[in-house]
Amino acid sequence: MDVPVYHLDKVVKVRQEGMEDFDGPLDLILHLLSKNKIEIRDISITLLLDQYLDWMEQRERLNLEVASEFVIMAAHLVYIKTRMLLSIDDEEALSEMEQLMAALEEHQHKESYERIKGITSVLAGRYEFGRDYLVGQPQPLPQETTYRYQHDPADLTEAFRRLFQRGDGNVPPPTRAFHGIVGREPYPVETKARWILDQLTTLGVTHFRALFRGSKSRSEIVATFLAVLELCKSNQIYLAGTGEDSTLTCTHPEPQAAEDGGA
Repeated sequence: MDVPVYHLDKVVKVRQEGMEDFDGPLDLILHLLSKNKIEIRDISITLLLDQYLDWMEQRERLNLEVASEFVIMAAHLVYIKTRMLLSIDDEEALSEMEQLMAALEEHQHKESYERIKGITSVLAGRYEFGRDYLVGQPQPLPQETTYRYQHDPADLTEAFRRLFQRGDGNVPPPTRAFHGIVGREPYPVETKARWILDQLTTLGVTHFRALFRGSKSRSEIVATFLAVLELCKSNQIYLAGTGEDSTLTCTHPEPQAAEDGGA
């Protein structure tokens, strides 16, 4: 039984939403095989039929003549596959299937050759284009030092005026512009510690908040707090009470008491 060959006119859609023609079942089978990414010898008739029916459903108008030709072709394939499944010793069915596979492979090789042949002409043109051109090294241009332009005197005056205006913008800002940006030198902690000892020596007892009343900067406030901590650590003052109302007392502990306090 010979493999039927038909001209299938506009069977499936392509990417450009047009309909593609196939010359016989081999073209269509190869298209379906490439769509499903399977080998020629692993043909699944049901898979091909399902794929074809999906395409047919998307068509706005069913072409019964095309459908009937495809059904005849598919029926022939189903017939061969069925004979092979029912009878392992069916030499005729095996021979027909081998012939079909050989025809498909030959057709596939032919299409590959045509694609290679088509791209060869494009590559040959690019080779000839590059072969006929020689790229040279860039040549430096001679430097021209003669000023060849002519200007109106008014243009020169305007250019000088703009130049002077631009220079005024480069004058450094006054010192007052940096007020509050540039920080001052930190207040010495040692100086504040001596001041606290002098105050306690004179007054005897003072409130903790009173030590910060004369501070004129944040740095002096921090120095006051650090000085209190250092004096307490060295047992030179005694801090009594809790909160902001704590009292500070200047003490001169005995050596033994100082050692006990340090322990």
